[in-house]
Amino acid sequence: MTVVKYHPLYQDRMPQTFSSLLDNFFNEAVTSRKAVGFTPQVDLWETKEAYAVEVALPGLKKEDIHVEFQEGVLTVSGERKQREESQEQKYRRVESNYGKFSRSFQLPEQVDGAAINAQFENGVLHISLLKVEVKVVKHQISVK
Repeated sequence: MTVVKYHPLYQDRMPQTFSSLLDNFFNEAVTSRKAVGFTPQVDLWETKEAYAVEVALPGLKKEDIHVEFQEGVLTVSGERKQREESQEQKYRRVESNYGKFSRSFQLPEQVDGAAINAQFENGVLHISLLKVEVKVVKHQISVK
């Protein structure tokens, strides 16, 4: 039989029972979790008439989401806020990511920036980007 003596300084860190070990694990895992942000999953595809983007944003409201198009770049940003822990509930495990997010996509020149349509339904943001004919960069204009 091996006898192990613990240093008094570390006595409070050693769990007395397996149950207290689990309690310490869950308390530390939940309370030490920081809201560092997350990266939502995105699906992109192309059809003959348009490009389509779907962004998975479960738990958000449409007021929390911002979609912006500037100089050929589509940016989706927002924030998923963590719920406050109340006296009646005590989190045992938190696997969701919280915080601010931003995703940007360089779009082809054939996108009509004025005809971008965004709809948020069931936690998924659907963005439709209509294609236009290739933009004319330079052409000669006759003077009448």
